[in-house]
Amino acid sequence: MNHTYQIIPINHKGRTVDFEIVLSERKFRLMGRFAQKLFDGAKSALEQSPGSLPVLIGSGSKDYLEFILSIHKGPLAIVDREDSIMDAAGIHEIIESEKSRVLLIKSGSVEKVLSELTEWQTDNRGKSFLPIVVPAYLRIDQEFYKPVVSSLKVSHKYNFWDKARYSRFQGDKPRILLITTNYFLMGEIIAACNRQDIPHHFLNLENQEVGREDFVRDFLQAVLEFKPDFVFTINHLGLDREGILMDLLTRMDLPLASWFVDNPHLILYLYENLKSPLCSIFTWDADNIQSLKSLGFEKVFYLPLATDSHRFSPGKKLLRFRPGTRDVSFVGNSMVHKVGARLGKVRINSEFLSDNFQEVARSFAGSHHNLVYPLISEEFSEHAKYFDSLPSIESKLDFETLVTWEATRIYRKKCVECILPFHPLIAGDDGWKSTFPDTKHWDYHSELNYYDDLPGFYPHARINFNTTSAQMKGAVNQRVFDVPACGAFLVTDYRKQIENLLEPEKEVVFYKEVEEIKDILRFFLKNPGQRKQITDRARARILAEHTYDHRLLELCNKMKMIYG
Repeated sequence: MNHTYQIIPINHKGRTVDFEIVLSERKFRLMGRFAQKLFDGAKSALEQSPGSLPVLIGSGSKDYLEFILSIHKGPLAIVDREDSIMDAAGIHEIIESEKSRVLLIKSGSVEKVLSELTEWQTDNRGKSFLPIVVPAYLRIDQEFYKPVVSSLKVSHKYNFWDKARYSRFQGDKPRILLITTNYFLMGEIIAACNRQDIPHHFLNLENQEVGREDFVRDFLQAVLEFKPDFVFTINHLGLDREGILMDLLTRMDLPLASWFVDNPHLILYLYENLKSPLCSIFTWDADNIQSLKSLGFEKVFYLPLATDSHRFSPGKKLLRFRPGTRDVSFVGNSMVHKVGARLGKVRINSEFLSDNFQEVARSFAGSHHNLVYPLISEEFSEHAKYFDSLPSIESKLDFETLVTWEATRIYRKKCVECILPFHPLIAGDDGWKSTFPDTKHWDYHSELNYYDDLPGFYPHARINFNTTSAQMKGAVNQRVFDVPACGAFLVTDYRKQIENLLEPEKEVVFYKEVEEIKDILRFFLKNPGQRKQITDRARARILAEHTYDHRLLELCNKMKMIYG
């Protein structure tokens, strides 16, 4: 945000030579009392770095800018959003007369400034930046100008673009730069890297924002020092919406692998500038491949979920849950609270959509569509009209998410209701208590920790019941692999991709209609021998083909085949 200040001209012999800036209680000159040092410093910097792209942080006075343009005949960028100073100094007229080679950046955010500069740099053969700073601008708005200066200095110091173009994929195993977040699967990937002796380095973005000076500095240093063959992220987490990081990767000719384990269509349209030949997308749902390619992504591959067989293995125990003591259990979210929270967001922007989302959700639960918008375009014209009028991408995403979660809630309730005659244990959020108020027919347990609790929880039930979320029309979820890996028996809902992962009836048992659930449970409760045979075969298949070690190696081989 621009700060409010006064500008007082300082005249000498009838002409303005500088300006006094009055900001709050402070007074200082734009060019300073020793302005000649700024002129001399700029000249020296330009002479010492003749192949660089100068970036002025603040245009300064008219004399200063004219001096810079007189000694530098090439392209010049100016980062300056102080319109009042530029108007008083006559800067706009100078820039207009030199517009063929001068780029003025007045963007309102650091991220957009860096994005524009990166694009400009690309247009000028990737020369390194040379920041030339008028110190007064750091006093006027430190929060804006300082991160820009820091990022540019890192680029200039390391001569990054030359050093970043090293040979890729020269070793037997690729070197991976992991952009890490708190997303649960990154831990499995790091563990698999360690087991497979795959060199890796990770940047933790928990307290950083892409485009800010800390991230840019750490990212550039990691590339120079670790020299990765490619960058890896999950669900595009760690990538900024403006495409700054993708710009950097493109400039370095450094590939990106992004593994989507949630619906990519609910994520990708938040991002810009990602359709690069260097961006390979892996999706856990094969149904997404063609739709992603239709969006312009050239390299899209199927990579289903898996399990960490070192964590999910037989023999794990959890206090208060003895193995084989419960007939049926279910682990999952009721979606009650999630739907309620998202409904509040939708109501802010559209009363009609918030009042009429349930009929769309019921239709979506039974449709073949992976996304909500194609459904409402075909069947709900009134909803589509209100959806199109929503004010932002985020508000549209809120509605799509609301419908998806409500569809999941409806479907999940219908499925879980069928296991109530078996007095199951339901572990999850307390929304289950309002979903099934009569707790005489079932027992409740609060949410379990994925890592600490579930490996010991699954074996306690003779049958682990599973339902898939509404966004997964063809793909399978994590429990399909985790439960058998623990040596426990699973009954899950049918998804067409399951047949390529586990052999029906021999390695996996599923129901295609909710009406089948009770009969399937009764049969397998009476036949423990068949439960064990199916579980043993499923576990053997999973250990042979469906661990995160397998997925990591497949991803690495694909990246090497494409970019090696």
